[in-house]
Amino acid sequence: MVDLTDYLWILWLVFILVAITIELLSLEFTFLMISIGSLGGLAANLLGLEWWLQIVVAAGLSVLLLLTIRPFLLRALRKGGDPALSNIDALIGMTGRVVATVTETGGLVKLANGETWTARLVKPAGTAANGSIDPGQAITVHLIEGSTAVVITAERTQNHA
Repeated sequence: MVDLTDYLWILWLVFILVAITIELLSLEFTFLMISIGSLGGLAANLLGLEWWLQIVVAAGLSVLLLLTIRPFLLRALRKGGDPALSNIDALIGMTGRVVATVTETGGLVKLANGETWTARLVKPAGTAANGSIDPGQAITVHLIEGSTAVVITAERTQNHA
């Protein structure tokens, strides 16, 4: 009868190769740490340790690397990156002009970057009045909800500054 635990080293090698392949696609260093931990499991196998102890060694080493080495690698990877805001983050705080009257339910604004967005007005806290901003007035983007820019008047922005 063949003892399958004699061939666990093949399983460790396959697992290491799969983890490295996934790491090459994700570039987050998570699967790299898991593959290095699995090398510890492979080493435990080659030293003749029981299968469950091999798993404990691999898991322990992986967790240790994930908690200690991975944060340093991520910081080094992102160091010197472009600090410019992009996508939605770049729109928050951007100014613009009202194209079609903006109310709490809808309207259109043209932002400083040239994009035209559907917009709605932020209702000031503690007020019951329905407000609106007429075409041509200045606005500031408060936040983005889906494809709608939630805006406030530029005068309100300057009063809060």
